[in-house]
Amino acid sequence: MPSLSIPFEIVGAPEGTRSFAVVFDDYDAVPVCGFDWIHWLVCDLKRASVAEGESGKSGDFTEGCNSWHSIADELTAAQATGYGGPAPPDREHRYTLRVYALDCELGLPRGFMMNDLFFAMQGHVLAHATLVGKYSPKKQSRSSFRALRTWVRGAYFPSPR
Repeated sequence: MPSLSIPFEIVGAPEGTRSFAVVFDDYDAVPVCGFDWIHWLVCDLKRASVAEGESGKSGDFTEGCNSWHSIADELTAAQATGYGGPAPPDREHRYTLRVYALDCELGLPRGFMMNDLFFAMQGHVLAHATLVGKYSPKKQSRSSFRALRTWVRGAYFPSPR
């Protein structure tokens, strides 16, 4: 399982953006475990780029709990807070990175859950951007994961018309 968090850059955030929230998840996990697998939750990000491997090392954004703390695994919420890399057990999966531009900071505690994030964001989302990439369990070499990292380079918000 790739364990370094993915790098990304945010471009074209709308005026009035005070922070970003990020969700990195795997809807293709539903047939395997019964739910959307959350790999990374971030809130109160106040900069437009995150370098590879920053999860757990950066003190300027807050990380939530991923699905490694669930009925499908035995990690505690504290152990599963931060990035948990892709590990599809059955076939190639599509991974979704969603970035939300917010008009405020959310102030959620470290280890927050996805439902906490979505309820806190209500009424504060100025815009959002989505990227989808693929990762295969049959190609779990460093070079194949580099391909997943390539599509995450930029979360582009659409230009206002």
